[in-house]
Amino acid sequence: MDVRSAMYNVDQLTGERAYLSAGASVLPSFYFLFCLAYAGLAAAWVAILMRKRAAVFRIHYFMLAVLVLKALNLLAEAEDKSYIERTGTAHGWDVLFYIFSFLKGISLFTLIVLIGTGWSFLKPYLADREKKVLMVVIPLQVVANIAQVVIDESGPYARDWVTWKQIFLLVDVVCCCAVLFPIVWSIKNLREAARSDGKAAVNLMKLTLFRQYYVVVICYIYFTRVVVYALQTITSYRYLWTSVVAGELATLAFYVFTGYRFRPEVHNPYFAIDDEEEEAAAEALKMDDEFEL
Repeated sequence: MDVRSAMYNVDQLTGERAYLSAGASVLPSFYFLFCLAYAGLAAAWVAILMRKRAAVFRIHYFMLAVLVLKALNLLAEAEDKSYIERTGTAHGWDVLFYIFSFLKGISLFTLIVLIGTGWSFLKPYLADREKKVLMVVIPLQVVANIAQVVIDESGPYARDWVTWKQIFLLVDVVCCCAVLFPIVWSIKNLREAARSDGKAAVNLMKLTLFRQYYVVVICYIYFTRVVVYALQTITSYRYLWTSVVAGELATLAFYVFTGYRFRPEVHNPYFAIDDEEEEAAAEALKMDDEFEL
């Protein structure tokens, strides 16, 4: 015999069926609101690029592409969840979501690596070791997205579900660790350059910027991988949406910080430093070296 089963809640106000769980019923609205937020950021970023054309580098256009992909990913996810809530099935919206999720994941990790290397705004090229990092991160992101599709489209009852879950976690950890190396290399290169080119103040500003970015990347990875998972584990099923919103808020804050700290600047910092600031920076770099040793 053929048996068809369905699980759903009934809306007390309208009497209609709702196929999303109680804790996920508000997610379509939240995803759409975050989509509007990223669309607003993209529009603001376009305005900044047009106003400061003389200081725009290729990395800034790539940052715009990442914003657009993130907005499209959230839009597809909002429609996917909304359609499931109304009908119980995705009917193709999940395919669109997976496509944008794949592009967003690759572009975000690539952006972190490119910013960490200082590509286009500090140097117009990538070193061999930096290219190798990208050659590792991009294929791993492909594997991670395949694992994510298998995990989402099946369940714990599936034969290889646990294996794919472990693969996803392992690949995600490796990618998160790999993107930190270019930032560490840039910090090391800036510290060495401060001793040789005579521009201690400028290098100190760059060094401080990359250190801040290094800390922010670590905090972002820790929050979205550890804190969000902890929220999923300890919160009631009715508040499943809190972990999703917390992760999206952390991601939004990370995007805003990255855009603000690496926005186009028209003025040349080499001409904005006086002798006193240069001497103070040289002393600060000297103390920094002693502390490191």
